[in-house]
Amino acid sequence: MLQISPNLVCWFISHAREFHAQEDVMLPEEPDHQTDAWIDEALEEHADNAVYLDLKNAVEELEPELQANMVALMWLGRGDYSDDEWDLALEEAKSNWTPRTADYLLATPMGADYLAEGLAMLGHTCEDD
Repeated sequence: MLQISPNLVCWFISHAREFHAQEDVMLPEEPDHQTDAWIDEALEEHADNAVYLDLKNAVEELEPELQANMVALMWLGRGDYSDDEWDLALEEAKSNWTPRTADYLLATPMGADYLAEGLAMLGHTCEDD
């Protein structure tokens, strides 16, 4: 069962799309998930971007369990798990939680789309999708 508010996830999706649509935001198409260096490289130029900072702060203010819900939603929408495997995705996200969750979510190409798809798979939608 989804523990994070779908409205909060929809807010994040909307603002993440705004951030990613900015001309100077360049994300790698195929990030190297073996290290966190790809996250640093993708976001290093945006430390003073107001939208990025709002998104980062919003995620960092969440309890780790709620951050894990966002990561699991993204994985679900990306196709890493089926909707029947929600509990497994959530457990995996909890066990892999790091304080860099916000950056991971923001640096993932198409992350907002994956979050929206994950929400849809669990029966939730965003009004402005």
